[in-house]
Amino acid sequence: MILETFFEKFDQLADAPNAVAKMRELVLQLAVTGKLVEPDSKDSPASALLASAATQRASLLAERKIKARPSTPVKADEQPFELPPGWEWARLSDVGYELGQKIPDKRFTYIDVGGIDSDKGHISERVEKLEPGDAPSRARKLVARDTVIYSTVRPYLLNIAIVDQDFDPEPIASTAFGILHPFAGINNRYLFYWLRSAPFTAYVQAGMKGMAYPAINDEKFYSGFVALPPLAEQKRIVAKVDELMALCDRLETQLQERDRRHAALAHASLARFADAPTPANLNFLFHPSYTISPANLRKSILTLAVQGKLVPQDPNDEPAETRLLPPVTRPKDEQETPFELPDSWRWIQLGQVSELINGDRSKNYPNKAEYVQEGVAWINTGHIEPDGTLSTDSMYYITREKFDSLRSGKVRPGDLVYCLRGATLGKTAIITQFEEGAVASSLVIIRLCAAVDPRFAYRFLTSPLGREQIFQFDNGSAQPNLSANNVKKYWLPLPPLAEQRRIVAKVDQLMALVDELETQLAHSRDTAVKLMEAVVAELTT
Repeated sequence: MILETFFEKFDQLADAPNAVAKMRELVLQLAVTGKLVEPDSKDSPASALLASAATQRASLLAERKIKARPSTPVKADEQPFELPPGWEWARLSDVGYELGQKIPDKRFTYIDVGGIDSDKGHISERVEKLEPGDAPSRARKLVARDTVIYSTVRPYLLNIAIVDQDFDPEPIASTAFGILHPFAGINNRYLFYWLRSAPFTAYVQAGMKGMAYPAINDEKFYSGFVALPPLAEQKRIVAKVDELMALCDRLETQLQERDRRHAALAHASLARFADAPTPANLNFLFHPSYTISPANLRKSILTLAVQGKLVPQDPNDEPAETRLLPPVTRPKDEQETPFELPDSWRWIQLGQVSELINGDRSKNYPNKAEYVQEGVAWINTGHIEPDGTLSTDSMYYITREKFDSLRSGKVRPGDLVYCLRGATLGKTAIITQFEEGAVASSLVIIRLCAAVDPRFAYRFLTSPLGREQIFQFDNGSAQPNLSANNVKKYWLPLPPLAEQRRIVAKVDQLMALVDELETQLAHSRDTAVKLMEAVVAELTT
């Protein structure tokens, strides 16, 4: 397969994560390994370039214009791949040099890492012009037109550029950069692409030090290796890479435009379904021409469910308030409720239709040393699965004796358990897998009255409306938490019991479709990834 075929098959690869970025990586990999352009036996070999560069270096050293740096041959065990004929391995200090340092003594142009447009490989317009008294302590390194600068701090961000203009006042760069001014016969744009390539990036990552701001020092940078082609081939490589990178830019723009259109279509389809949740409009949510994210579909389905828009009302249903024991507090005004309910529904507070039971906080609270292999389930937030079930694989258990000693926090089938603290705030499950059990103090049990189907309450608590109510009561601290009394105040839109059950059945049906869609999307991405890997393997081996 040739590289052009790879680009022709882009439509088949576009669903792979970061498809265009991977294409750019492939182009660079082929370029720096000698597989992107045809070699020419008439080209003067790279060894001649290195000999000429060595002569230039010796002259500059004799004139005390550059710093002496050791240069050793690149050993066989350092070489990441075999070079084509006419190429040579060299150190960065063999192909470029530093221009020295100075403390600013007059107005200057300061080039910092933030002034790099690394994607385009040049200095952006965000550079500052500073007076000597305002100079940062890092403003020291001299640069000139054609210099390649490489950020040695967090180098994985690839803040690399070529100084492609003459700055006035004189430019001075941050000490965060490695400076590489190419010797005659070394193409600076080839160096730019080499410094962005996978072989050099791997070398740098292996030599980084530090945690918050990982970096390599100058010695490590200038000791880095470079695969050097003949000068004529360097120029052909750069021209081809520039051409293919421009093609990648166009493909990236097309993808962004496609994604923008798909997002607009998805938004319109969700809005259409929300306004009229009919079977016909449901088809627009699962349209083959665009994809609505499964997460957004789930949110939309739950929102419609708790607003009474997912299934039709039945005038024969027993109204919701018939099963409620008086007195029932009504909202003081419409501003307390986010939307208007169907006639047969009622707004109630969760505490009016449920008993909330905290986990035991007494001295009898179990500790890890008391967990046993078999016994009564001891439930904490880590056991709650995203689908509202409890993980039996990781479940903890306590003895019957310990369970009997607990004063509260004992669950029954049909109870909801709700997380009150931490990053899992609002996480909810229905007790269906255990006849009995107890909850940790970070959970509260919600025991509903006969007027509320636990499955409907679960869907409400995990819907955007239910989740929004958390933030009305959360204390906003670094460790967010609620109390059972807070949860009692949640406003619940309550349909007739028969309608609750129809809603639950419809939600289950639609969620199954979303699960199927998510599986298909994952399969599509996996297929695109495998195809991408196969094409890359074919092109690089």
